[in-house]
Amino acid sequence: MNKKIRMTLRPPIKTNYAYEKLRCCKNCQSYTALTEDNCTICRKPKPGLRPVEELASRAAKRSLINDLLLSLLLTLIAILFSPTFQHMAISALCGIVLIAVLYAAQRKAHTSRTSIELGKMFVRDRERIAQGLVRNLEIAAAQDNEARSYELMREIAVLIRSDHIRKLQIFLLQSIMLRKDMELELEPLLLESFDPELAAYIGELTKIKRELIKDRTFKYVIKHEQQIRAMKDGEDILVGVAGAAVRMKRYVLAYASFIARYARKLPKDRFLRLYRIVMENPDSNWGALQAETSRIYEEKYQWDADFQQLKPRSTIHDV
Repeated sequence: MNKKIRMTLRPPIKTNYAYEKLRCCKNCQSYTALTEDNCTICRKPKPGLRPVEELASRAAKRSLINDLLLSLLLTLIAILFSPTFQHMAISALCGIVLIAVLYAAQRKAHTSRTSIELGKMFVRDRERIAQGLVRNLEIAAAQDNEARSYELMREIAVLIRSDHIRKLQIFLLQSIMLRKDMELELEPLLLESFDPELAAYIGELTKIKRELIKDRTFKYVIKHEQQIRAMKDGEDILVGVAGAAVRMKRYVLAYASFIARYARKLPKDRFLRLYRIVMENPDSNWGALQAETSRIYEEKYQWDADFQQLKPRSTIHDV
């Protein structure tokens, strides 16, 4: 996409667990992962959309009440069939103690009981949950606003792991003018197969948010290096990824061969960073990168003032 739209991306709604994004309509029992005000099926207002954890917690409380009522019933039966007043008093006392102990134990176990109820809900309503998420995806795809469409798909992607959704997200991101202040993501969008839109997106991130480029991205780029190189701006993308790798010594060591292939085209500030890492760690196993770094330094930067304060050690030239 050549023409990019200037839009604002809202930050994602963060939760401890993915299922916390899921809500169920109290009226029609349909599920949704979106934050719409009204149920998209029965059009009931937002108060009718309850988080699944809240529903599971209520189910756990109902279970607790049922257990207490059963204990109370057994106590009453024991009292009713007691032959003497003394037996009635003993039965009543035992029943009160049983109910108190059960209540204390149930309160402590409420969290685990809620988790059990959640598990039952997901198994019981699996089909309805899937239908709700598919409907969410259709709603997200139908948005006129690319940023809003991406935001909705980002919420759905937390619950549905699918390359189809990732490709749609990448496509939408490539239609938006990205900025450094946006809360962007990369690793959740990585695909198994080569995708030119994903490669282009990685290339943009090397310019505005290189900290998002980590091990999985380096491995993806190296795996599809030839396809990326064949793209119109493919070499620039590869150089940008190599530049992102030099921000950490660990990455330079792990991907030394890849960096060596593009070190000559690194911007000065990125090469200065690379040169410093290699020079300050002469005993590390840099392979061909050490010799390549030395050659580039001698050919382009040995008289550069920024490099003068970094005196090269003899070991960097002995390769």
